[in-house]
Amino acid sequence: MKLRPDYSGPFDPDITLADFSREFLVRLGHEYLLIGHLLDRVGQPLVGMESGAAGFVRSGIEEWMGASPIYSKRMQRLMNFEGDDVGTVFKNLQLEVGSPQQFMDFQFRLDSPEYGEFWLCHCGALLDVEKSGSDHIVKLMCHDIEDPTFDATAAATNPRMVMRPIHRPPRIDGPGGNGANRWPHCRWSVSIGEDNQPYEQHPNLAVVAASKLASIPLRLPDRDAEPGGWGDYSGPFDPGCQLADFSHRALVGLTQEFAVQALLLMHSYMVSQANHYGQDKAHELAERMWVGHAAVGVERLRHYLGVPGDDIEAIAKIIQLHPHFQPRTYVDLRVAITGSRSARIEIVDCPALQEQTELTWFHRLDAGPPPALCALVQQVNPQARLRSTDAGEAKLAWEVEIAPSNDFAAEPEELAIARMSGGMTFRFEQRRRLRGA
Repeated sequence: MKLRPDYSGPFDPDITLADFSREFLVRLGHEYLLIGHLLDRVGQPLVGMESGAAGFVRSGIEEWMGASPIYSKRMQRLMNFEGDDVGTVFKNLQLEVGSPQQFMDFQFRLDSPEYGEFWLCHCGALLDVEKSGSDHIVKLMCHDIEDPTFDATAAATNPRMVMRPIHRPPRIDGPGGNGANRWPHCRWSVSIGEDNQPYEQHPNLAVVAASKLASIPLRLPDRDAEPGGWGDYSGPFDPGCQLADFSHRALVGLTQEFAVQALLLMHSYMVSQANHYGQDKAHELAERMWVGHAAVGVERLRHYLGVPGDDIEAIAKIIQLHPHFQPRTYVDLRVAITGSRSARIEIVDCPALQEQTELTWFHRLDAGPPPALCALVQQVNPQARLRSTDAGEAKLAWEVEIAPSNDFAAEPEELAIARMSGGMTFRFEQRRRLRGA
């Protein structure tokens, strides 16, 4: 089978991630990690605008505590590195949306199974909040949010593992700071000790774990379609591990799993908002987050993956690649070109539509054009419009059409919020060549 090096060729309604080359999947994996990370550049500011700093901090903590332990264990099983030592957690940190490679440039030193340190040579999240000019806001993120969420991630692997700061921002001289213009930005120790109190996970974790998403299987090819790379991460911890180290089959799995991580964070976000503000407010905030984040994904995929143009094929390709609709085992989405300026989008019966909880993006989908899907297609072409159509044998279906007579749609204000992040324009570099056999 000839693998695609990119998606610049003809549109294929049956394309899957397994049809792309290792090189493309490395780039796509980086984008999925960063796009997932940018979920909070939309969702958390919305909470902050509603309920101030206290709500912002609480939401950030509860979102990650409700999802990170689940996807940490999922990744360990997928990549065959289950364990209870510090090296296991370091592997998790290299493969999760909370620390997308390079944008959150984690570096590691593993001294023993019970002790190690990590530091950030580039912390995109810190650089984002430093733009506020407020040391207090920096402290909210680097102290108030990080302390409980780092420990929740560690405790998913070992309840007696803790992460403690050696130094951290604000980057100021004097009390409470780690020095003006300090670099690396922060440094942490990770240790296991019998004297450490066993960690108690947040009750929201059980709610998120009960979702179909939390246990969704992935669809993997039977064998590697391209030579080279690690088939899993069962070998020794590599401090410089990059996505380029993994095999084709492993990258197909990793890319899907990165999408699962972001969807779990979304579900956890909604659970948190519903607990504090009620389900109506949770759905309002989540819908706005979905609108903004859908557009974020389009921006990153178009500009940094080379999906050219703004015609109907470009819209169809972006929908197929967008992480909101991965993995297909969870969201069974189909796209077909129906004319020179039109396409049909449908979702057939699938676990995303079968969730028992109301606190997911997909629960409220109906025949009406979803605002997030409208934002997605209009971010490719602002003259595109979405309308309901007969679903036929599918559960839901919409028609997208580009009409030159249509007004240009305005950019969502939620995307403008995300644009304050350096993650919107961050460029990845090639740190390693594709690993050979």
